[in-house]
Amino acid sequence: MTSAPIELVAVETPAHRAAARALVGAYLRWVADIARTNYGLSFDIEGMVESDLADASKFFPPTGRFYLVRHDGGFVGVGCLKRIEDGVGEVQRMYVQPRVRGAGAGRALVERLVQDARRIGYRTLRLESLKALGAAHALYRSVGFVEIDPYAENSMKAWQPADAMDAYRTSAVFMELALRDG
Repeated sequence: MTSAPIELVAVETPAHRAAARALVGAYLRWVADIARTNYGLSFDIEGMVESDLADASKFFPPTGRFYLVRHDGGFVGVGCLKRIEDGVGEVQRMYVQPRVRGAGAGRALVERLVQDARRIGYRTLRLESLKALGAAHALYRSVGFVEIDPYAENSMKAWQPADAMDAYRTSAVFMELALRDG
């Protein structure tokens, strides 16, 4: 691993969108494999990628953010923020390629998304993550997230059959961060 700087780049141009599509797809294939292997769950990866990139109200301003991580000359990660209800945002699609993990990219992403959530005016920031992703949970806890009960507006609701939602809820960790000024 090099000591090259980590840079966060807002997804704005066609080239950014192409890089974001590839990274979100890589993330979803990776997490889908974990979900299938560990919990017997599946979801529509291509539908989710298309939704992430095509829906301008999802991860884009004014209520959302969509970042790429640039490191050592290439895009190596992605992270997003979206509105789930008045005053409540959600962190989604946090992913850094394995070869770059440990370089600070995940921390830079989550800290930026927390800052952005405050600037937007969210009072609460939530996320959900498969239980198998313990390193991610440690990162989220380190910036103040705490575990909570599953919330109804979770992102997988649209991508799981109704009869699989209980299995999904038991496979995931739900977390929340109370946001304050300063």
